[in-house]
Amino acid sequence: MLLYSLVLILPPALLIACGLIPGRWANRHVHVMRSGALVLLALAFCGSLSATALLVSSGPLDVALIQTSWPIPLNLGVYFDSLAAVMLLLISFIGLIIARYSVRYLAGEATQGRFLRWILFTLGSVLLLILSRNLVMFTAAWMMTSLGLHQLLIHYSDRPWAVWAARKKFLISRLGDLFLIGALVLTWHCFGTFDYSEVFAAAQLSQQALSASSSLIAVTGLLLAFGAMTKSAQFPFHTWLPDTMETPTPVSSLMHAGIINAGGFLVIRLSPLVSTSPAAMELLAVTGAFTALFGGVVMLTQTSVKRSLAYSTMAQMGFMMLQCGLGAYSAALLHIVAHSLYKAHAFLSSGSTLDTAAQTKSTVQLTPARNPFTRLPAACITAVVLSGSLAWMSGIDLANKQGAGILGFILVLALTHVIWRALATDSWRLATRGIGFAALSCACYLAGFLLMDRILASTVSIRLASPSAMSDPVTALVMIGFLSAAVLQAAALSGHRSPRLKALYVHAMHGFYLDIPARRLTAMFWGRATPAP
Repeated sequence: MLLYSLVLILPPALLIACGLIPGRWANRHVHVMRSGALVLLALAFCGSLSATALLVSSGPLDVALIQTSWPIPLNLGVYFDSLAAVMLLLISFIGLIIARYSVRYLAGEATQGRFLRWILFTLGSVLLLILSRNLVMFTAAWMMTSLGLHQLLIHYSDRPWAVWAARKKFLISRLGDLFLIGALVLTWHCFGTFDYSEVFAAAQLSQQALSASSSLIAVTGLLLAFGAMTKSAQFPFHTWLPDTMETPTPVSSLMHAGIINAGGFLVIRLSPLVSTSPAAMELLAVTGAFTALFGGVVMLTQTSVKRSLAYSTMAQMGFMMLQCGLGAYSAALLHIVAHSLYKAHAFLSSGSTLDTAAQTKSTVQLTPARNPFTRLPAACITAVVLSGSLAWMSGIDLANKQGAGILGFILVLALTHVIWRALATDSWRLATRGIGFAALSCACYLAGFLLMDRILASTVSIRLASPSAMSDPVTALVMIGFLSAAVLQAAALSGHRSPRLKALYVHAMHGFYLDIPARRLTAMFWGRATPAP
């Protein structure tokens, strides 16, 4: 048991301790910082592999390492299960890749040592957040992660817009901290403990008994949902994400592939608490769907590669929050893993985007002589048959899966788009290739879902979560939103250029001006005018 605990807690402890290294010393001894960073992160990744092996052989770990009684009873320790194992492997692997990239990216900079110090501290804080045994440790690690990220965002302190964007992020993060602190206070009031295992069990019993504290527990879930929204850039807390693009590329990669997932991890880990509040679940579903649609539309109009990736991240996090709101936690975890790996690669390779643009440009063109919409019914029928057949062959019981109706509808829309573009070329070769690609994508998604569902089957927080029951108006609203976006995309791809579409393009390119109130509030708080980006 002691070895098990040390394998888990030692790497994040060493990484967090790097934050105590003086910045000047780190800059003077940059070679030591480079070697130390790579060694520590390699140790963290190997420790994650070893801990996962111990999880398979010995089972989950829930152990208190330090016990305190003042001012309140608190058990500091490690909570490690299959959910934590997936996230630990993901973050330690991505962190190692980003650190290796940073060594060459910042070669020759006078402040590289300081940069590596804060990278290590931030990664250690994220790992501690994943391994936290109670809400106090989780909140402390949450705040430490925000502190480390803020220092990374102002790495180029001579750039006014970089500092301004970091200050905007700072304000939104403090708001998220207040939400979590409020949830902490209510958790102690309702349960008298912060430990996950005790809180999860008590929340389930209170919900079943409809006790007097049920309403307070529901408010706790709502506060946790708001906290997750601030970290994962959900509307209306999204405005900081596209503006933090003047930071070094490794920071963008870490932020978009790792830290921004903390909101989703919070909801999945604390699902027994969050799911006690139907309002919180519907809030996550509606705001997640809106953020996904908003980010997806704005992304298509951006001329900057990094801003386009930022809005893409916003859209993906919105879809992940929609999955959490529907109670589809396995699908949400799959989304986190897939998006993290993709977005880490996308940012680290963003410098070569223009060089490869000509090689990767799509060769699929819609038929100019015929109306491409005549292929739409055939594409829709093919998508329904394809997805339904693969789901049946994979043994997925759609009737008993949370959110299966809405997520299946969105999957059919996505497959319809791919197949429609292939059929509209009037080329049998391209049509066959498009249908084959759609089938392969659907099969991979279903296989990944089954894998995550199996991994999370033994996770206590998932088993104790209350089923999500979306109201009919919310379900209809989400479906209509995604259907409208699909129709809009089809109209744009068909070559139709109406004045309304052109006007929509201009508004979308400016993010529908939703960041203006946030800029004014930031200027009001800091007492300085907004600099030019």
